Amino acid sequence: MRFATIRTGAGTTAARLDGASLIPLGAADAGELLARGDACSAPARPGAAPVPVAEADFAPLVTSPSKVICVGLNYRTHIMETGRELPEYPTLFAKFAETLMGAKDDLELPAVSEKVDWEVELAVVIGSPVYRGDRDSALAAIGGYATSNDVSMRDWQRRTLQWQAGKMFRHSTPVGPYLVTPDEVDHARDLEIGCEVDGEVMQRARTSDLLFTPADVVAYASQAITLRPGDLLLTGTTGGVGDARKPPVYLKPGQVLRSYVEGLGECVNHCVAEKPAR
Repeated sequence: MRFATIRTGAGTTAARLDGASLIPLGAADAGELLARGDACSAPARPGAAPVPVAEADFAPLVTSPSKVICVGLNYRTHIMETGRELPEYPTLFAKFAETLMGAKDDLELPAVSEKVDWEVELAVVIGSPVYRGDRDSALAAIGGYATSNDVSMRDWQRRTLQWQAGKMFRHSTPVGPYLVTPDEVDHARDLEIGCEVDGEVMQRARTSDLLFTPADVVAYASQAITLRPGDLLLTGTTGGVGDARKPPVYLKPGQVLRSYVEGLGECVNHCVAEKPAR
């Protein structure tokens, strides 16, 4: 099944995809829906009319996750273009809920960064709690998968040895438009993943190229902290980032960033200059 989180006049609501329409459900977002444990049988929200997909205003798939955990250096092609060795363990860092944005929202390029880069990623959404899980229990805890892009401010990322500064800009991480349940995509074992800028292919790979699979990442992260329904894990990007090109290439206002994962849907974000602070 496929679920989304959409904005309405009454706030955000989780919705189930039914043909060309989204059926509003009785939860504020996909994370709350998963936490209730009945996503696939959740009834329609009373009094709420179906919303045509073409008219839907997609919010971040999960609006307030307790955790957003990301993996760096998880595709061999990206590791090679950075000149690093294959890691023994997943390289983890965190984001904040405020970094998330909808699948069709404008991507506001920060005025304080001159090196805004793309990183298409497979996102994992936790569906049930898991702590100190093994690979099997980690796999069972996954509620679904989505498309995302870990847009990175490379100049800020490289100011120190820690990456966090370049990964924490507000409204910089599109996630969605759909949460797709694992049975629909065989746990995303071998899906095409790609990124385009103004229609030009920048990244293309398959999720089967991941060094650490979604189950590996969930199991590893759960050794340190309990992962709960609605938590997001971004599993890393493939080769082709703008910063590794010769010469480097970065996003500019007016461009269109398209991120997709086969079977999961696409994020299409128009790049705009940051509005002056009021």
